[in-house]
Amino acid sequence: MHSNTIPLTLLIILSCLFLSDSATAKQVSTAKRPNIILIMADDMGYSDIGCYGSEIKTPVLDQLADSGLRLTQFYNTSRCCPTRAALLTGLYSHQAGIGLMTGDRGYDAYRGDLNRECVTLAEALGSGYQNYMSGKWHVTKHVSPEGPNFNWPLQRGFDRFYGTIIGAGSFYDPATLCRGNQFITPENDPEYQVENYYYTDAINDNAIQFLKDHEASSKDEPFFMYVSYTSAHWPMHAPEEDIKKYDGFYDQGFDAIRLKRYQKAIELGVLDSSWPMSPVARDWSKNKNQEWDIRCMEVYAAMVDRMDQGIGRIVNQLKIQQDYDNTLIIYLQDNGGCAEGFGRASNAEKIAGKSFPPLGKNGLQTKIWPPMQTRDGRPVRTGPETMPGAEDTFVGYGQGWANVSNTPFRGYKHDGFEGGISSPLIIHWPNGIASSQQGTIVNTPAHLIDIMPTLLNVAGIAYPATYHTEVEPQTEHQIKPVEGISLVPLFTGRPIKRTTPLGFEHHGNLALRDGRWKIVSAYRKDQPTRWHLYDMQADRTELNDLAEENPEKLAEMVAKWQVWADRVGVQKWPFKNKK
Repeated sequence: MHSNTIPLTLLIILSCLFLSDSATAKQVSTAKRPNIILIMADDMGYSDIGCYGSEIKTPVLDQLADSGLRLTQFYNTSRCCPTRAALLTGLYSHQAGIGLMTGDRGYDAYRGDLNRECVTLAEALGSGYQNYMSGKWHVTKHVSPEGPNFNWPLQRGFDRFYGTIIGAGSFYDPATLCRGNQFITPENDPEYQVENYYYTDAINDNAIQFLKDHEASSKDEPFFMYVSYTSAHWPMHAPEEDIKKYDGFYDQGFDAIRLKRYQKAIELGVLDSSWPMSPVARDWSKNKNQEWDIRCMEVYAAMVDRMDQGIGRIVNQLKIQQDYDNTLIIYLQDNGGCAEGFGRASNAEKIAGKSFPPLGKNGLQTKIWPPMQTRDGRPVRTGPETMPGAEDTFVGYGQGWANVSNTPFRGYKHDGFEGGISSPLIIHWPNGIASSQQGTIVNTPAHLIDIMPTLLNVAGIAYPATYHTEVEPQTEHQIKPVEGISLVPLFTGRPIKRTTPLGFEHHGNLALRDGRWKIVSAYRKDQPTRWHLYDMQADRTELNDLAEENPEKLAEMVAKWQVWADRVGVQKWPFKNKK
Protein backbone atom coordinates (compact mmCIF):
# COMPACT_ATOMS: atom_id res chain seq x y z
CA MET A 1 0.00 0.00 0.00
CA HIS A 2 1.00 3.59 -0.55
CA SER A 3 0.71 6.38 1.97
CA ASN A 4 -1.49 9.42 1.49
CA THR A 5 0.22 12.11 -0.55
CA ILE A 6 -2.67 14.54 -1.21
CA PRO A 7 -6.03 15.06 0.55
CA LEU A 8 -8.56 12.57 -0.70
CA THR A 9 -11.18 15.25 -1.37
CA LEU A 10 -8.71 16.96 -3.71
CA LEU A 11 -7.98 13.57 -5.28
CA ILE A 12 -11.67 13.13 -6.04
CA ILE A 13 -11.87 16.56 -7.66
CA LEU A 14 -8.86 15.75 -9.80
CA SER A 15 -10.21 12.33 -10.72
CA CYS A 16 -13.51 13.87 -11.79
CA LEU A 17 -11.63 16.30 -14.00
CA PHE A 18 -9.37 13.75 -15.65
CA LEU A 19 -11.61 10.67 -15.69
CA SER A 20 -14.86 10.35 -17.58
CA ASP A 21 -18.00 9.76 -15.56
CA SER A 22 -18.22 6.31 -17.15
CA ALA A 23 -17.21 3.21 -15.25
CA THR A 24 -13.65 2.99 -16.54
CA ALA A 25 -11.66 4.76 -13.84
CA LYS A 26 -7.90 4.40 -13.71
CA GLN A 27 -5.64 4.98 -10.75
CA VAL A 28 -4.65 8.65 -10.74
CA SER A 29 -2.70 8.99 -7.54
CA THR A 30 -0.72 7.25 -4.87
CA ALA A 31 -3.37 8.18 -2.31
CA LYS A 32 -4.55 5.30 -0.15
CA ARG A 33 -7.51 3.44 -1.59
CA PRO A 34 -10.58 3.52 0.61
CA ASN A 35 -12.14 0.49 2.24
CA ILE A 36 -15.69 -0.10 1.01
CA ILE A 37 -18.74 -1.47 2.83
CA LEU A 38 -21.90 -1.95 0.78
CA ILE A 39 -25.01 -2.57 2.89
CA MET A 40 -28.31 -3.76 1.45
CA ALA A 41 -31.57 -4.25 3.37
CA ASP A 42 -34.47 -6.38 2.12
CA ASP A 43 -38.15 -5.56 1.41
CA MET A 44 -38.14 -2.12 3.03
CA GLY A 45 -39.91 0.98 1.78
CA TYR A 46 -38.75 4.54 1.16
CA SER A 47 -39.87 5.83 4.57
CA ASP A 48 -38.79 2.90 6.77
CA ILE A 49 -35.66 4.45 8.30
CA GLY A 50 -35.60 7.50 10.52
CA CYS A 51 -33.74 9.86 8.21
CA TYR A 52 -36.38 9.30 5.52
CA GLY A 53 -39.38 9.82 7.80
CA SER A 54 -39.80 6.73 9.96
CA GLU A 55 -40.62 6.46 13.64
CA ILE A 56 -38.46 3.31 13.76
CA LYS A 57 -35.28 3.88 15.72
CA THR A 58 -32.35 3.88 13.29
CA PRO A 59 -29.83 6.22 14.95
CA VAL A 60 -26.80 4.72 13.21
CA LEU A 61 -28.18 5.12 9.69
CA ASP A 62 -29.47 8.57 10.64
CA GLN A 63 -25.99 9.62 11.75
CA LEU A 64 -24.39 8.27 8.58
CA ALA A 65 -26.90 10.30 6.57
CA ASP A 66 -26.36 13.43 8.65
CA SER A 67 -22.62 13.36 7.95
CA GLY A 68 -22.78 11.95 4.42
CA LEU A 69 -25.00 12.21 1.35
CA ARG A 70 -28.68 11.28 1.29
CA LEU A 71 -30.18 10.65 -2.15
CA THR A 72 -33.92 11.06 -2.57
CA GLN A 73 -34.36 9.57 -6.06
CA PHE A 74 -32.38 6.37 -6.07
CA TYR A 75 -33.83 3.44 -8.00
CA ASN A 76 -33.83 -0.35 -7.70
CA THR A 77 -35.45 -3.01 -9.92
CA SER A 78 -38.51 -3.62 -7.64
CA ARG A 79 -37.55 -7.20 -6.69
CA CYS A 80 -34.87 -8.96 -4.68
CA CYS A 81 -32.69 -11.02 -7.04
CA PRO A 82 -32.86 -8.70 -10.09
CA THR A 83 -31.76 -5.87 -7.80
CA ARG A 84 -28.82 -7.91 -6.54
CA ALA A 85 -27.82 -8.80 -10.07
CA ALA A 86 -27.78 -5.13 -11.10
CA LEU A 87 -26.03 -4.03 -7.91
CA LEU A 88 -23.29 -6.62 -8.20
CA THR A 89 -22.61 -6.16 -11.92
CA GLY A 90 -23.29 -2.55 -12.91
CA LEU A 91 -25.57 -3.91 -15.65
CA TYR A 92 -29.31 -4.05 -15.93
CA SER A 93 -30.49 -7.30 -14.40
CA HIS A 94 -31.59 -8.64 -17.81
CA GLN A 95 -28.07 -8.15 -19.17
CA ALA A 96 -26.69 -10.13 -16.21
CA GLY A 97 -29.17 -12.99 -16.85
CA ILE A 98 -31.65 -12.34 -14.01
CA GLY A 99 -34.45 -10.27 -15.51
CA LEU A 100 -37.07 -12.19 -13.53
CA MET A 101 -36.15 -14.51 -10.67
CA THR A 102 -33.78 -17.46 -10.25
CA GLY A 103 -35.64 -19.90 -12.49
CA ASP A 104 -34.43 -20.55 -16.03
CA ARG A 105 -37.05 -19.37 -18.54
CA GLY A 106 -34.89 -20.18 -21.58
CA TYR A 107 -34.10 -16.62 -22.69
CA ASP A 108 -30.66 -15.13 -22.11
CA ALA A 109 -32.14 -12.27 -20.08
CA TYR A 110 -34.13 -14.68 -17.89
CA ARG A 111 -31.73 -17.54 -17.11
CA GLY A 112 -31.97 -17.01 -13.35
CA ASP A 113 -28.18 -17.18 -13.01
CA LEU A 114 -25.43 -14.59 -13.31
CA ASN A 115 -23.98 -15.06 -16.78
CA ARG A 116 -20.36 -14.94 -17.91
CA GLU A 117 -20.77 -11.65 -19.74
CA CYS A 118 -20.68 -9.75 -16.46
CA VAL A 119 -18.30 -9.33 -13.55
CA THR A 120 -19.27 -8.88 -9.93
CA LEU A 121 -18.02 -6.02 -7.78
CA ALA A 122 -15.65 -8.44 -6.07
CA GLU A 123 -14.31 -9.69 -9.40
CA ALA A 124 -13.85 -6.15 -10.70
CA LEU A 125 -12.07 -4.98 -7.54
CA GLY A 126 -9.98 -8.13 -7.87
CA SER A 127 -6.67 -8.67 -6.15
CA GLY A 128 -6.42 -4.98 -5.29
CA TYR A 129 -8.95 -5.60 -2.51
CA GLN A 130 -9.72 -8.32 -0.02
CA ASN A 131 -13.37 -9.16 -0.71
CA TYR A 132 -15.80 -10.34 1.98
CA MET A 133 -19.51 -11.07 2.02
CA SER A 134 -21.95 -11.68 4.86
CA GLY A 135 -25.64 -12.30 4.16
CA LYS A 136 -28.04 -13.05 1.31
CA TRP A 137 -26.71 -13.98 -2.16
CA HIS A 138 -29.79 -14.86 -4.31
CA VAL A 139 -28.33 -14.58 -7.81
CA THR A 140 -28.17 -18.24 -8.84
CA LYS A 141 -30.58 -21.06 -9.55
CA HIS A 142 -28.11 -23.59 -8.13
CA VAL A 143 -28.95 -23.87 -4.43
CA SER A 144 -28.48 -27.58 -3.71
CA PRO A 145 -25.84 -28.78 -1.23
CA GLU A 146 -24.66 -31.12 -3.98
CA GLY A 147 -23.94 -28.18 -6.30
CA PRO A 148 -22.97 -26.93 -8.79
CA ASN A 149 -21.65 -23.82 -7.09
CA PHE A 150 -19.92 -21.95 -9.93
CA ASN A 151 -22.11 -18.89 -9.27
CA TRP A 152 -21.66 -18.80 -5.50
CA PRO A 153 -19.78 -15.94 -3.81
CA LEU A 154 -16.37 -17.64 -3.60
CA GLN A 155 -16.58 -18.49 -7.30
CA ARG A 156 -17.56 -14.91 -8.17
CA GLY A 157 -14.68 -13.02 -6.59
CA PHE A 158 -15.23 -13.07 -2.85
CA ASP A 159 -12.47 -14.34 -0.58
CA ARG A 160 -14.76 -15.21 2.35
CA PHE A 161 -18.50 -15.77 2.62
CA TYR A 162 -21.02 -16.41 5.37
CA GLY A 163 -24.71 -16.36 4.54
CA THR A 164 -27.57 -17.85 2.56
CA ILE A 165 -27.75 -18.72 -1.13
CA ILE A 166 -31.54 -18.33 -1.47
CA GLY A 167 -33.75 -15.31 -0.93
CA ALA A 168 -35.72 -15.76 2.28
CA GLY A 169 -36.59 -18.02 5.19
CA SER A 170 -36.53 -18.34 8.95
CA PHE A 171 -34.36 -15.90 10.88
CA TYR A 172 -33.81 -18.58 13.53
CA ASP A 173 -32.88 -21.44 11.19
CA PRO A 174 -32.05 -20.12 7.70
CA ALA A 175 -32.21 -22.49 4.75
CA THR A 176 -29.11 -22.78 2.51
CA LEU A 177 -26.90 -21.33 5.24
CA CYS A 178 -23.27 -21.59 4.17
CA ARG A 179 -19.79 -20.82 5.32
CA GLY A 180 -17.72 -20.56 2.18
CA ASN A 181 -18.93 -23.38 -0.06
CA GLN A 182 -20.08 -25.61 2.80
CA PHE A 183 -23.70 -25.92 3.91
CA ILE A 184 -24.05 -25.58 7.68
CA THR A 185 -26.73 -25.19 10.33
CA PRO A 186 -26.80 -22.78 13.27
CA GLU A 187 -25.98 -25.75 15.48
CA ASN A 188 -23.05 -27.29 13.62
CA ASP A 189 -21.15 -24.20 12.44
CA PRO A 190 -17.65 -24.71 13.86
CA GLU A 191 -16.82 -20.98 13.76
CA TYR A 192 -19.95 -19.33 15.13
CA GLN A 193 -21.95 -20.50 18.14
CA VAL A 194 -24.26 -18.27 20.16
CA GLU A 195 -26.90 -18.98 22.78
CA ASN A 196 -29.76 -17.41 20.78
CA TYR A 197 -29.20 -17.55 17.03
CA TYR A 198 -30.79 -14.77 14.96
CA TYR A 199 -29.78 -14.38 11.34
CA THR A 200 -29.47 -10.57 11.35
CA ASP A 201 -27.13 -10.81 14.34
CA ALA A 202 -25.19 -13.60 12.64
CA ILE A 203 -24.70 -11.50 9.51
CA ASN A 204 -23.36 -8.68 11.66
CA ASP A 205 -21.20 -10.88 13.89
CA ASN A 206 -19.56 -12.57 10.92
CA ALA A 207 -19.03 -9.26 9.14
CA ILE A 208 -17.28 -7.95 12.26
CA GLN A 209 -15.17 -11.10 12.45
CA PHE A 210 -14.10 -10.56 8.85
CA LEU A 211 -13.01 -7.03 9.80
CA LYS A 212 -11.06 -8.30 12.80
CA ASP A 213 -9.36 -11.00 10.76
CA HIS A 214 -8.52 -8.50 8.04
CA GLU A 215 -6.92 -6.23 10.60
CA ALA A 216 -4.85 -9.12 11.92
CA SER A 217 -3.68 -10.52 8.58
CA SER A 218 -4.10 -7.89 5.84
CA LYS A 219 -4.01 -4.54 7.58
CA ASP A 220 -2.12 -2.80 4.78
CA GLU A 221 -4.60 -3.85 2.10
CA PRO A 222 -8.01 -2.28 1.48
CA PHE A 223 -11.15 -4.38 1.82
CA PHE A 224 -14.54 -4.52 0.16
CA MET A 225 -17.34 -6.01 2.24
CA TYR A 226 -20.88 -6.68 1.02
CA VAL A 227 -23.36 -6.93 3.92
CA SER A 228 -26.68 -8.20 2.58
CA TYR A 229 -29.50 -8.53 5.11
CA THR A 230 -32.75 -10.46 4.86
CA SER A 231 -34.29 -7.93 7.25
CA ALA A 232 -37.07 -6.92 6.97
CA HIS A 233 -38.29 -9.57 4.50
CA TRP A 234 -41.05 -11.87 5.69
CA PRO A 235 -41.41 -13.84 7.93
CA MET A 236 -41.78 -11.29 10.72
CA HIS A 237 -39.19 -12.61 13.17
CA ALA A 238 -37.48 -10.57 15.88
CA PRO A 239 -36.19 -10.87 19.45
CA GLU A 240 -38.86 -10.03 22.00
CA GLU A 241 -36.76 -7.33 23.70
CA ASP A 242 -36.73 -5.33 20.48
CA ILE A 243 -40.43 -5.90 19.79
CA LYS A 244 -41.31 -4.46 23.22
CA LYS A 245 -39.68 -1.14 22.28
CA TYR A 246 -42.57 -0.52 19.88
CA ASP A 247 -45.43 -1.34 22.21
CA GLY A 248 -48.17 1.19 21.46
CA PHE A 249 -46.44 2.77 18.46
CA TYR A 250 -48.88 1.40 15.90
CA ASP A 251 -52.17 1.30 17.78
CA GLN A 252 -53.61 4.11 15.65
CA GLY A 253 -53.25 2.11 12.44
CA PHE A 254 -52.19 2.70 8.87
CA ASP A 255 -53.51 6.20 8.16
CA ALA A 256 -52.05 7.86 11.24
CA ILE A 257 -48.57 6.45 10.76
CA ARG A 258 -48.53 7.36 7.07
CA LEU A 259 -49.44 10.95 7.90
CA LYS A 260 -46.74 11.23 10.57
CA ARG A 261 -44.11 9.82 8.21
CA TYR A 262 -45.23 12.14 5.41
CA GLN A 263 -44.95 15.21 7.62
CA LYS A 264 -41.58 14.16 9.03
CA ALA A 265 -40.15 13.40 5.57
CA ILE A 266 -41.14 16.90 4.41
CA GLU A 267 -39.50 18.42 7.49
CA LEU A 268 -36.33 16.41 6.82
CA GLY A 269 -36.23 17.59 3.22
CA VAL A 270 -36.49 14.16 1.56
CA LEU A 271 -39.98 14.92 0.17
CA ASP A 272 -41.35 17.98 -1.57
CA SER A 273 -44.36 19.40 0.27
CA SER A 274 -46.07 19.99 -3.09
CA TRP A 275 -46.40 16.24 -3.63
CA PRO A 276 -49.61 14.94 -2.01
CA MET A 277 -49.73 11.46 -0.54
CA SER A 278 -51.12 8.64 -2.63
CA PRO A 279 -54.41 7.16 -1.35
CA VAL A 280 -54.35 4.84 1.64
CA ALA A 281 -54.53 1.19 0.61
CA ARG A 282 -56.52 -0.28 3.49
CA ASP A 283 -59.16 1.22 5.82
CA TRP A 284 -57.95 0.66 9.40
CA SER A 285 -61.44 1.14 10.82
CA LYS A 286 -62.65 -1.87 8.83
CA ASN A 287 -59.74 -4.08 9.87
CA LYS A 288 -61.08 -7.08 11.80
CA ASN A 289 -57.60 -8.10 12.96
CA GLN A 290 -56.24 -4.88 14.39
CA GLU A 291 -54.39 -6.46 17.30
CA TRP A 292 -52.68 -8.91 14.95
CA ASP A 293 -51.70 -6.21 12.47
CA ILE A 294 -50.37 -4.00 15.27
CA ARG A 295 -48.15 -6.87 16.35
CA CYS A 296 -47.02 -7.43 12.73
CA MET A 297 -45.75 -3.87 12.49
CA GLU A 298 -44.16 -3.98 15.95
CA VAL A 299 -42.14 -7.00 14.83
CA TYR A 300 -41.28 -5.37 11.51
CA ALA A 301 -40.00 -2.29 13.33
CA ALA A 302 -37.97 -4.49 15.65
CA MET A 303 -36.36 -6.21 12.65
CA VAL A 304 -35.24 -2.85 11.24
CA ASP A 305 -34.13 -1.65 14.68
CA ARG A 306 -32.02 -4.78 15.20
CA MET A 307 -30.40 -4.33 11.80
CA ASP A 308 -29.46 -0.75 12.65
CA GLN A 309 -27.97 -1.89 15.94
CA GLY A 310 -25.77 -4.32 14.02
CA ILE A 311 -24.69 -1.67 11.54
CA GLY A 312 -23.67 0.34 14.58
CA ARG A 313 -21.46 -2.49 15.78
CA ILE A 314 -19.83 -2.70 12.35
CA VAL A 315 -19.20 1.05 12.41
CA ASN A 316 -17.77 0.79 15.90
CA GLN A 317 -15.37 -1.93 14.75
CA LEU A 318 -14.18 0.36 11.96
CA LYS A 319 -13.46 3.02 14.57
CA ILE A 320 -11.60 0.55 16.78
CA GLN A 321 -9.43 -0.40 13.82
CA GLN A 322 -9.01 3.28 12.84
CA ASP A 323 -10.58 2.54 9.45
CA TYR A 324 -13.71 4.65 9.85
CA ASP A 325 -12.53 7.84 8.17
CA ASN A 326 -11.28 6.10 5.07
CA THR A 327 -14.14 3.65 4.63
CA LEU A 328 -16.81 4.39 2.04
CA ILE A 329 -20.13 3.10 3.43
CA ILE A 330 -23.15 2.84 1.14
CA TYR A 331 -26.62 1.83 2.39
CA LEU A 332 -29.61 0.97 0.17
CA GLN A 333 -32.65 -1.36 -0.10
CA ASP A 334 -33.59 -3.89 -2.76
CA ASN A 335 -37.21 -2.91 -3.44
CA GLY A 336 -40.19 -1.22 -1.88
CA GLY A 337 -42.41 -2.49 0.89
CA CYS A 338 -43.87 -5.94 0.22
CA ALA A 339 -47.64 -6.37 -0.10
CA GLU A 340 -47.37 -10.12 -0.72
CA GLY A 341 -49.72 -12.31 1.30
CA PHE A 342 -47.23 -14.91 2.56
CA GLY A 343 -48.29 -16.15 5.99
CA ARG A 344 -51.47 -14.06 6.07
CA ALA A 345 -53.83 -17.03 5.73
CA SER A 346 -54.34 -19.51 8.55
CA ASN A 347 -52.84 -22.98 8.34
CA ALA A 348 -54.40 -24.13 11.63
CA GLU A 349 -56.38 -26.98 10.08
CA LYS A 350 -53.39 -28.26 8.10
CA ILE A 351 -51.09 -28.49 11.11
CA ALA A 352 -53.62 -29.59 13.74
CA GLY A 353 -52.12 -32.48 15.71
CA LYS A 354 -48.97 -32.59 13.62
CA SER A 355 -45.39 -32.80 14.71
CA PHE A 356 -42.18 -33.57 12.85
CA PRO A 357 -38.98 -35.42 13.63
CA PRO A 358 -36.41 -32.95 14.97
CA LEU A 359 -33.82 -31.95 12.40
CA GLY A 360 -30.97 -32.52 14.81
CA LYS A 361 -27.65 -30.76 14.73
CA ASN A 362 -26.92 -31.45 11.06
CA GLY A 363 -30.34 -31.61 9.38
CA LEU A 364 -30.94 -28.92 6.75
CA GLN A 365 -34.17 -27.01 6.31
CA THR A 366 -35.69 -28.07 2.98
CA LYS A 367 -39.06 -26.30 2.83
CA ILE A 368 -38.76 -22.54 2.87
CA TRP A 369 -42.07 -21.08 1.62
CA PRO A 370 -42.74 -21.30 4.54
CA PRO A 371 -40.54 -23.74 6.48
CA MET A 372 -42.95 -26.33 7.80
CA GLN A 373 -41.18 -27.00 11.08
CA THR A 374 -38.76 -25.63 13.60
CA ARG A 375 -35.48 -27.39 14.21
CA ASP A 376 -36.94 -29.13 17.26
CA GLY A 377 -39.96 -30.45 15.31
CA ARG A 378 -42.79 -27.98 15.97
CA PRO A 379 -45.05 -27.05 13.03
CA VAL A 380 -44.82 -23.46 11.83
CA ARG A 381 -48.00 -21.41 12.35
CA THR A 382 -49.52 -18.77 10.04
CA GLY A 383 -52.60 -16.55 9.90
CA PRO A 384 -54.40 -13.95 12.07
CA GLU A 385 -54.45 -16.18 15.14
CA THR A 386 -50.64 -16.26 15.05
CA MET A 387 -48.87 -13.38 16.76
CA PRO A 388 -45.59 -13.13 14.81
CA GLY A 389 -42.07 -12.92 16.14
CA ALA A 390 -41.18 -16.39 17.41
CA GLU A 391 -39.44 -19.15 15.47
CA ASP A 392 -42.62 -21.24 15.06
CA THR A 393 -44.45 -18.39 13.26
CA PHE A 394 -44.39 -17.35 9.61
CA VAL A 395 -46.32 -14.15 8.88
CA GLY A 396 -45.95 -11.24 6.44
CA TYR A 397 -47.03 -7.74 7.46
CA GLY A 398 -49.42 -7.26 4.53
CA GLN A 399 -50.54 -4.56 2.13
CA GLY A 400 -51.66 -2.01 4.73
CA TRP A 401 -48.26 -1.73 6.36
CA ALA A 402 -46.44 -2.02 3.02
CA ASN A 403 -48.39 1.07 1.99
CA VAL A 404 -47.06 2.76 5.13
CA SER A 405 -43.49 1.65 4.35
CA ASN A 406 -43.75 3.24 0.91
CA THR A 407 -45.10 6.58 2.17
CA PRO A 408 -46.00 8.74 0.27
CA PHE A 409 -45.81 6.69 -2.94
CA ARG A 410 -48.21 4.34 -4.67
CA GLY A 411 -47.20 0.80 -5.60
CA TYR A 412 -45.20 -1.97 -3.91
CA LYS A 413 -42.48 -4.51 -4.48
CA HIS A 414 -42.88 -5.87 -8.08
CA ASP A 415 -44.19 -2.52 -9.41
CA GLY A 416 -42.73 0.20 -11.61
CA PHE A 417 -44.43 2.92 -9.57
CA GLU A 418 -42.23 4.80 -7.10
CA GLY A 419 -43.39 2.63 -4.20
CA GLY A 420 -41.81 -0.36 -5.91
CA ILE A 421 -38.55 1.08 -7.23
CA SER A 422 -37.56 3.92 -4.86
CA SER A 423 -34.92 3.29 -2.20
CA PRO A 424 -33.02 5.40 0.28
CA LEU A 425 -29.35 5.74 -0.59
CA ILE A 426 -26.88 6.89 2.05
CA ILE A 427 -23.25 7.49 1.12
CA HIS A 428 -20.76 8.13 3.94
CA TRP A 429 -17.01 8.67 3.64
CA PRO A 430 -15.35 11.25 5.93
CA ASN A 431 -12.10 11.34 3.94
CA GLY A 432 -13.76 11.38 0.54
CA ILE A 433 -16.87 13.55 0.72
CA ALA A 434 -16.04 17.26 0.80
CA SER A 435 -16.85 18.82 4.17
CA SER A 436 -19.15 21.30 2.44
CA GLN A 437 -21.24 18.38 1.13
CA GLN A 438 -21.46 16.29 4.30
CA GLY A 439 -25.08 16.21 5.40
CA THR A 440 -26.35 17.19 1.95
CA ILE A 441 -29.62 15.93 0.49
CA VAL A 442 -29.19 15.11 -3.22
CA ASN A 443 -32.23 15.08 -5.51
CA THR A 444 -30.41 13.77 -8.60
CA PRO A 445 -31.87 10.48 -9.93
CA ALA A 446 -29.49 7.52 -9.68
CA HIS A 447 -29.71 3.73 -10.02
CA LEU A 448 -28.16 0.47 -8.89
CA ILE A 449 -26.14 0.36 -12.10
CA ASP A 450 -24.22 3.40 -10.81
CA ILE A 451 -22.71 1.58 -7.82
CA MET A 452 -20.13 -0.40 -9.84
CA PRO A 453 -18.64 2.67 -11.61
CA THR A 454 -18.68 4.61 -8.36
CA LEU A 455 -16.74 1.98 -6.44
CA LEU A 456 -14.24 1.44 -9.23
CA ASN A 457 -13.79 5.21 -9.51
CA VAL A 458 -12.86 5.61 -5.84
CA ALA A 459 -10.68 2.50 -5.98
CA GLY A 460 -8.84 3.69 -9.09
CA ILE A 461 -9.50 0.40 -10.88
CA ALA A 462 -10.50 -0.01 -14.52
CA TYR A 463 -13.65 -1.90 -15.47
CA PRO A 464 -12.54 -4.97 -17.45
CA ALA A 465 -13.33 -5.69 -21.07
CA THR A 466 -12.61 -9.40 -20.54
CA TYR A 467 -12.44 -11.69 -17.53
CA HIS A 468 -11.08 -15.13 -16.64
CA THR A 469 -13.27 -16.78 -14.00
CA GLU A 470 -11.89 -19.04 -11.28
CA VAL A 471 -13.89 -21.99 -12.58
CA GLU A 472 -12.78 -21.42 -16.21
CA PRO A 473 -9.29 -19.92 -15.90
CA GLN A 474 -8.37 -20.68 -19.52
CA THR A 475 -11.48 -19.05 -21.01
CA GLU A 476 -11.49 -15.33 -21.73
CA HIS A 477 -15.04 -13.99 -21.42
CA GLN A 478 -16.04 -10.77 -23.15
CA ILE A 479 -17.70 -8.51 -20.58
CA LYS A 480 -20.62 -6.23 -21.43
CA PRO A 481 -19.84 -2.52 -20.98
CA VAL A 482 -21.04 -1.17 -17.67
CA GLU A 483 -24.35 0.71 -17.89
CA GLY A 484 -24.14 3.17 -15.03
CA ILE A 485 -22.18 6.32 -14.30
CA SER A 486 -19.98 7.26 -11.36
CA LEU A 487 -21.65 9.17 -8.52
CA VAL A 488 -18.27 10.49 -7.35
CA PRO A 489 -18.91 14.03 -8.70
CA LEU A 490 -21.67 14.33 -6.08
CA PHE A 491 -19.01 13.98 -3.38
CA THR A 492 -17.76 17.47 -4.24
CA GLY A 493 -21.10 19.03 -5.17
CA ARG A 494 -20.73 18.58 -8.93
CA PRO A 495 -23.52 17.28 -11.17
CA ILE A 496 -23.47 13.85 -12.73
CA LYS A 497 -24.03 13.58 -16.46
CA ARG A 498 -26.33 10.78 -17.56
CA THR A 499 -26.86 10.48 -21.29
CA THR A 500 -29.40 7.64 -21.41
CA PRO A 501 -32.74 7.06 -19.63
CA LEU A 502 -33.18 4.54 -16.81
CA GLY A 503 -35.25 1.51 -17.83
CA PHE A 504 -37.35 -0.94 -15.80
CA GLU A 505 -39.16 -4.22 -16.42
CA HIS A 506 -40.25 -6.92 -14.01
CA HIS A 507 -43.17 -9.34 -14.40
CA GLY A 508 -44.52 -7.11 -17.15
CA ASN A 509 -44.40 -4.01 -14.94
CA LEU A 510 -42.67 -1.39 -17.08
CA ALA A 511 -41.16 2.06 -16.52
CA LEU A 512 -38.69 4.57 -17.92
CA ARG A 513 -37.21 7.60 -16.17
CA ASP A 514 -35.70 10.30 -18.38
CA GLY A 515 -34.91 13.55 -16.60
CA ARG A 516 -38.09 14.98 -15.14
CA TRP A 517 -40.31 12.58 -17.10
CA LYS A 518 -41.41 9.06 -16.27
CA ILE A 519 -43.66 6.55 -17.95
CA VAL A 520 -45.00 3.52 -16.12
CA SER A 521 -47.27 0.60 -16.93
CA ALA A 522 -48.69 -1.93 -14.48
CA TYR A 523 -49.27 -5.42 -15.84
CA ARG A 524 -52.89 -6.51 -15.88
CA LYS A 525 -53.76 -10.00 -17.07
CA ASP A 526 -55.50 -10.14 -20.45
CA GLN A 527 -55.34 -6.34 -20.83
CA PRO A 528 -53.23 -4.36 -23.30
CA THR A 529 -50.29 -2.35 -22.02
CA ARG A 530 -51.46 1.03 -20.76
CA TRP A 531 -48.79 3.67 -20.31
CA HIS A 532 -49.04 6.54 -17.84
CA LEU A 533 -46.95 9.71 -18.10
CA TYR A 534 -45.83 11.71 -15.08
CA ASP A 535 -43.87 14.89 -14.48
CA MET A 536 -41.65 13.80 -11.59
CA GLN A 537 -40.72 17.34 -10.57
CA ALA A 538 -44.35 18.35 -10.08
CA ASP A 539 -45.87 14.96 -9.25
CA ARG A 540 -43.52 12.33 -7.92
CA THR A 541 -46.38 10.54 -6.16
CA GLU A 542 -47.76 9.79 -9.64
CA LEU A 543 -51.30 11.03 -9.16
CA ASN A 544 -51.67 13.24 -12.26
CA ASP A 545 -51.43 11.19 -15.46
CA LEU A 546 -50.44 13.43 -18.37
CA ALA A 547 -50.64 10.75 -21.07
CA GLU A 548 -53.78 12.07 -22.76
CA GLU A 549 -52.84 15.74 -22.69
CA ASN A 550 -49.24 15.19 -23.81
CA PRO A 551 -49.36 12.34 -26.35
CA GLU A 552 -46.19 13.46 -28.15
CA LYS A 553 -44.08 13.21 -25.00
CA LEU A 554 -45.71 9.87 -24.19
CA ALA A 555 -44.88 8.48 -27.64
CA GLU A 556 -41.30 9.74 -27.36
CA MET A 557 -40.85 8.06 -23.97
CA VAL A 558 -42.45 4.79 -25.07
CA ALA A 559 -40.12 4.66 -28.06
CA LYS A 560 -37.14 5.19 -25.76
CA TRP A 561 -38.36 2.40 -23.48
CA GLN A 562 -38.64 0.03 -26.44
CA VAL A 563 -35.09 0.81 -27.55
CA TRP A 564 -33.89 0.05 -24.02
CA ALA A 565 -36.00 -3.12 -23.75
CA ASP A 566 -34.75 -4.49 -27.07
CA ARG A 567 -31.16 -3.75 -26.13
CA VAL A 568 -31.24 -5.52 -22.75
CA GLY A 569 -33.35 -8.49 -23.87
CA VAL A 570 -36.79 -7.82 -22.36
CA GLN A 571 -39.51 -10.29 -23.40
CA LYS A 572 -43.18 -9.35 -23.42
CA TRP A 573 -44.88 -10.71 -20.32
CA PRO A 574 -46.30 -13.27 -19.88
CA PHE A 575 -44.09 -15.44 -22.02
CA LYS A 576 -43.76 -19.19 -22.28
CA ASN A 577 -40.50 -20.78 -21.29
CA LYS A 578 -38.19 -21.14 -24.25
CA LYS A 579 -36.93 -24.67 -24.71
